Amino acid sequence: SEVLCIVADVSKPEDVQRAVDQTAEHFGRLDGLVNNAGIADFGPIAQTSLEIWNAIMATNLTGPYLMVQAAAPVMLRSGGGAIVNIASISGHRASTLRTAYGTSKAGVIHLTKQQAAELGNQGIRVNCICPGPVNTAMAMKVHDDAIRQSYHDNIPLNRYGTEREIAEAIHFLICDKASYINGQVLSVDGGFESTGIGLPDLRAKQGNA
Repeated sequence: SEVLCIVADVSKPEDVQRAVDQTAEHFGRLDGLVNNAGIADFGPIAQTSLEIWNAIMATNLTGPYLMVQAAAPVMLRSGGGAIVNIASISGHRASTLRTAYGTSKAGVIHLTKQQAAELGNQGIRVNCICPGPVNTAMAMKVHDDAIRQSYHDNIPLNRYGTEREIAEAIHFLICDKASYINGQVLSVDGGFESTGIGLPDLRAKQGNA
């Protein structure tokens, strides 16, 4: 299939509009949008400067707001479409060192519901995916061996997800098979968010039973 690559900063309204305009001009329509741009800077509250806070909010939360605002009119010209916003389990569950990142992703979850409520009756579905730990370049940068093992101990599937597994969930929500799904938040996380605290000792005993 044909691919059009556009370099843009989703936190800048002029870049967003240019990207949407170029896409519409090239393909003649826009059926789906995945808001996947994101940045992270993990650190204590005392060390999270206003500059860091603003940068994370600009990309992670303002980005999906601007993209949907620009893309929705193009989608409506051809009868509607589907949007998937990418949040995180950090938007569901508080954790240390994630004040800005976690808050931005919690905002994305509610932004999704606002967008779904307003755009759904116009023919645009909006849903949200919250990935758990996934083997991405970002995760490899901040998750050392001890952190990875701790996640494994607390995830029922006992592993990190893959980028393909996240992509498959996105594809489902974008395609017509999800035609009656709107305003929903799907955690793709191996059971991490739904389980709460892990019990590795009990798991070990279960294996020996």
